[in-house]
Amino acid sequence: MKAFDELPSADGLWTGLRLAPGAAPGVQLPEGAEAAIVVANGRIGWIGDSRAVPARFADAPRHEGGGALVTPGLIDCHTHLVYGGQRANEFAMRLAGASYEEVAKAGGGIVASVRATREASEDQLFGQAAERLEQLLADGVCAIEIKSGYGLSLDHERKQLRVARRLGEAYGVTVRTTFLGAHALPPDYAGRSGDYIDAVCKKMMPALANEGLVDAVDVFCERIAFSLQETERVFQAARALDLPVKLHAEQLSDMGGAALAASYGALSCDHIEHLSPEGIAAMRDAGSVAVLLPGAYYTLRDTHLPPIEALRAAGVPMAVATDHNPGTSPALSLLLMMNMACTLFRLTVPEALAGVTVHAARALGLSDTHGVLGVGRPADFVLWNATDASELAYWFGRRAVKRVVRQGRVAQEGAR
Repeated sequence: MKAFDELPSADGLWTGLRLAPGAAPGVQLPEGAEAAIVVANGRIGWIGDSRAVPARFADAPRHEGGGALVTPGLIDCHTHLVYGGQRANEFAMRLAGASYEEVAKAGGGIVASVRATREASEDQLFGQAAERLEQLLADGVCAIEIKSGYGLSLDHERKQLRVARRLGEAYGVTVRTTFLGAHALPPDYAGRSGDYIDAVCKKMMPALANEGLVDAVDVFCERIAFSLQETERVFQAARALDLPVKLHAEQLSDMGGAALAASYGALSCDHIEHLSPEGIAAMRDAGSVAVLLPGAYYTLRDTHLPPIEALRAAGVPMAVATDHNPGTSPALSLLLMMNMACTLFRLTVPEALAGVTVHAARALGLSDTHGVLGVGRPADFVLWNATDASELAYWFGRRAVKRVVRQGRVAQEGAR
C-alpha cells in the first residue's frame, strides 16, 4: 500500500463537474452549467460556475472531470470495523430458525467476537480492519466512525481504539472513535452488570479519554444488553468528561432509550426500529440524528420498520450507515446501504444521499468540516461515473467511483 502522504496532491483547478443536488448549498449554478472546484493547500479554495473561475486561479494545475457527477465524500457514521474473527456460523444458525437473543444465549453474538478480539494482537486487528476499510473507501467513503466494544476490558478496548486511530493515519481518512464499553456484559462479570458499569464509568472511560482515544460514547440499551438506568450512568460519566453521547436505541424493543439519549443532547440514536412518538419528539427537540441501519434489519430478517414517515414529518434528520459488524451487518458497501434504505425503508434518493453526507456528518459532530462542499472545508469529494445522483442508490454491485479526493490528495482512481 502506498503511504497516504505519497499520493498526488489534489491542489489545482478541477473542471468539468456536475454538482449533485445538495452537494454545495452555497453555490447557485445556471441550469446545465458545469461546476469547478479549486483545491488549495488541501482545502476548497473556491467553488462555482466553471465559466466564472477567478483570474487568480488561471495558472493552477488542471484536473479535468469529464462531466463527472460530484458529491461530498461519503460518511459511514456507524461501524464496528475493528474486531477479531467472524461469525458466519451465526448467520447459518439464524437461517435455521434461531433468534438474535437465542444466538446470544448460546454463547454467540457479541461475546464470541470479544473472545476473538482479545486473542488478536493490535497488528492483527489492524491488518484485518484495513482490508475492510479499503472496501468502504472504494465506495467513496472519506469519513467513518469506528466503535470499540469487542474488548470489554481496559486493555482490549484501548487496543481497538488505537487501531482505529492508526487506520485514520494510514489511509488519510477522517476517523471518529466511539467508546462502546457498554456493548455487552463480558463473561468475567456474569451476573454483575452493576460492577461492570462501574468499571466502564470509573476506570475505562476516564483512562481512554485521557489518552485521547475517545471522541464519543455509546451504549447498547436493550433487554439483552444494558438497562435504561445503567445507560444513564454511562451518560453521566461521559458528561463529566465532556464527551458527546449516542445510543444503540430501540432496535429490538422500546426501552425509552432515545428519549433518554436526547435528554443528554445525543448526537444520534441508531437502529430505532421500535422508536416511539415520544422518542421522536425528544430527538427533534434535541437535534439528534436518526441513524438508519438497513444492513442489520436485512440480516436479521426484521419486519418492524423504523417510523420513517413520522421522523420525516417531525423533521428529524435521517442518516444511513453500514453498521459493519461481524454478527448482524457484515456490510462493506455504503452504496448498497443507500439502496437498502430506499427499497426497504422507502427513503427517497435525495434523503438517502443526504443520509450518507450532510446528516451523517451531523451524527458524528462533523457538520463544520464534512458533509457538504464549501470554501475552507477539507477537500473531500468524489467524482462518479454517473449521469444522475439516483444511480448511486440504484445500482448494487457496481463501483461507480471515478476519482476520490480525500484530505486534499487524489486517493483513488476508479474506472474512467
